[in-house]
Amino acid sequence: MGTIFYISMAVWFLTEIIYRQKLKSEDKDQKKDRSTLGILWMVIMISVAAAVTISYTIKLPVTDNPMILIIGESLILLGIIFRLIIIWSLGKYFTVDVSIKTDHKIKKEGFYKYIRHPSYAFSLLTFLGLGLFLNNWISLIIAFIPPFLAFSYRIRIEEQALVEQFGDEYIQYRKTTKKLVPFIY
Repeated sequence: MGTIFYISMAVWFLTEIIYRQKLKSEDKDQKKDRSTLGILWMVIMISVAAAVTISYTIKLPVTDNPMILIIGESLILLGIIFRLIIIWSLGKYFTVDVSIKTDHKIKKEGFYKYIRHPSYAFSLLTFLGLGLFLNNWISLIIAFIPPFLAFSYRIRIEEQALVEQFGDEYIQYRKTTKKLVPFIY
């Protein structure tokens, strides 16, 4: 199981680097944010490194059941795969920085029918999976909570930009969907 974990984490890390390099906004796009991408990367790197380090130094298991490894790894893989699907489904409208394209439209189908930020939701699922795989309460908290807070900040910035651009259309869409967890939050 350890080999699969290391491979999946390497795939996750490499895909995020590729997204960051290849999926930037264009010069003609309206850039709505300059700081959240850097904040996200900093928080994520510190959070992952701290969670892994703590899992090796402090023993505070979530459970003695070895299924936790399978559950954690499954969530990591689901997060990676579905984030890729979300990014692919948005096509040219997905950028790593918060920006609005000249012909931008609000996507309301697929995952977007239920949640406004599925890419972030599946990223967070990856961090939850990491925390569970490490099977350590402190690691779980450190792997999930800081990224959750950083994504929450970014969501606030992104939604402000979408309201500015689309006005009532986005406000109405926001009333019928949840941020990250269908029917809940």
